[in-house]
Amino acid sequence: MRQPQSHGYKLKLILSAMLLGFVYSLMTSTTGMAVEPDGKIAEARILTAPSSGELSPPSAKVDVNPIARDEEIRKRLQSVLDATDWFTDPQVQVGEGVVFLNGQVESDELRKWAGDLARNTQDVVAVANRLEVPEPSIWDFRQAWSGLLALWRDFIRVLPFFVFGLLILALTVGAAILTTRGTRVLLRRRIRTKLLRNVLAYGMGGLTILCGAYLILRVSGLMQLALTVVGGTGLIGLVVGIAFRDITENFLASIFLSIQRPFETGDLIEVSNVTGYVQQLNMRTTILATLDGNLAQIPNASVYKSNLSNFTTNANRREDFVVGIGYDDAINEAQEIALHVLAEHPAVLIIPEPLVLVDSLGKSTVDLRVYFWLNGREHSWLKVRSAVIRLVKRAFQKNGISMPDEAREIVFPQGVPVTVLDGKPADAHGAVRVSPHPAESRHEELDEVSTKAEAGLYSEAIVIEEQARQSKPLKDGDNLLPDASDPSVPQKIMKEPEP
Repeated sequence: MRQPQSHGYKLKLILSAMLLGFVYSLMTSTTGMAVEPDGKIAEARILTAPSSGELSPPSAKVDVNPIARDEEIRKRLQSVLDATDWFTDPQVQVGEGVVFLNGQVESDELRKWAGDLARNTQDVVAVANRLEVPEPSIWDFRQAWSGLLALWRDFIRVLPFFVFGLLILALTVGAAILTTRGTRVLLRRRIRTKLLRNVLAYGMGGLTILCGAYLILRVSGLMQLALTVVGGTGLIGLVVGIAFRDITENFLASIFLSIQRPFETGDLIEVSNVTGYVQQLNMRTTILATLDGNLAQIPNASVYKSNLSNFTTNANRREDFVVGIGYDDAINEAQEIALHVLAEHPAVLIIPEPLVLVDSLGKSTVDLRVYFWLNGREHSWLKVRSAVIRLVKRAFQKNGISMPDEAREIVFPQGVPVTVLDGKPADAHGAVRVSPHPAESRHEELDEVSTKAEAGLYSEAIVIEEQARQSKPLKDGDNLLPDASDPSVPQKIMKEPEP
């Protein structure tokens, strides 16, 4: 056989192989064609960029010789996703350690959970999460149902605390009732006012309920809410006190008046320029039956802060009036006549003794002021004063004591000169003496103690109270003063009207 040339032939073969390799590399880089292992040229694959949702952080470590195969990884992830039953048609594909997740899922949290699951699987290099979260339908009530189920689970979870709270609440209500009744019984002998006892008793009961509510919140773990309730109670009280300052002021004044009791039911008092008999003291006002038979309501704050005169605290009451006599009359004689009238009058008290004092010297009269005392519970000072003035006037007239009036009389002690046409002058000075004493009354006055016009001397308190009660009935339950029908309350002596 013929031997090939050694050196020149080998050189040509090397150059030909290099040329073929250059051409092959040029073709694959420019046309995108790939050469299969058997030397055939395959079509080039079209590359697409992944979406942002498919990307996942690359694995911190990529094994060159993986232990787990792609098929094993796929089966494992597929079985886990199917077992959860959270995904719709889940599909798992694995190639060269890269996991591709397809399907639908209800929420982004579950989508992220699936990606983290695949990423933490053994020998997984990367994860392409293609799971889709569909938009919910307007008729999809699954979220609402899930919320209801969550509420039900929360209710079941707190049910033991709820039952325990109901038990504590029942015990608290029972303790509040016992506290209210015990406080009412304890204060029955110390405070005679029924409504005031009820206010204090209900206040203690409310405090007991507040303590029970704090205990319930504390046991339930709502410590902050419990402190808020306790602190909010005082804040609410402050806000209410500022907003309803007048009402709060009257309420506190009613409590102080019911404790101090400067007057009782039926007392005749004068406060804020109003005179009347006390009918009721409630939580806001003091109700008086005026001497006109009307009901006057005075705010308790005004009653507490104003000057108050109680005419019934002391049964004896002093009255006075002024009477003028002529300058020619003896003052001591007029005083004795007036004292005799006072001594003979049945409604005038001997002790304290009556007085007749010179009050002033007027233009035409000497003014005497007559003082006398009477029992204000049994007699009306208006009627007694009227009767005494009438009897003193009658006594002065009978005894020749003049009572000139500067508005209608002028007294001439030396007489008035007059001219007589048909006779001589009455005296040497040519003047006629005119008696300073007035003529006797043409109508005879009665010496009776009480006339029909004065309608007796008894106190009109009963009549005024009856008229006030007819005008507007009162609610006895709101009265802070003791009931007059209570046997423990001392009764005032009232003289019934004479027929």
